Amino acid sequence: MKFSTSILSKSSTLVFIALLAASSAASAAGAHGGGHGESAIGKPGVAAKVNRTIQVEMANGMRFKPSEIRVKKGETIRFVLKNTDGVKHEFSLGTQQELLEHYEVMKKFPDMEHDEPNKISLAPGKRGEVIWHFTKTTAVDFACLHPGHFDAGMKGQVIVAAK
Repeated sequence: MKFSTSILSKSSTLVFIALLAASSAASAAGAHGGGHGESAIGKPGVAAKVNRTIQVEMANGMRFKPSEIRVKKGETIRFVLKNTDGVKHEFSLGTQQELLEHYEVMKKFPDMEHDEPNKISLAPGKRGEVIWHFTKTTAVDFACLHPGHFDAGMKGQVIVAAK
């Protein structure tokens, strides 16, 4: 019985690695359309070029405060996030489709840690930041993708207006 559990664990790990590789390949393919590191939602920002800092609270009741943020195309924003809730939360910027796809992976691997520039996970009481450069006039979604949090309404939107 221990042997089959070991195979199952290895199988789950291999599935996770395959999903991660496919996700990375898809991201890399999308990154070349508008320049290195640019996607449909913009690209990682540079701290020295931050135009504004916006405070975002990960709050009780599975909410972001504020849940709607307005920026201008071309701005680099430093999102300073604070988890004031009693549970771990994440801030993940993306298209609606990217967030939904990542949410499905998070349901299978709830303890997944992130190292992407558009995401951060924070334990209760912790602070962190995401620096993002908005290159397109569009709406950019953000959400907490820990299992159950997205379904409970922990999401928001960055409205990117023309200069």
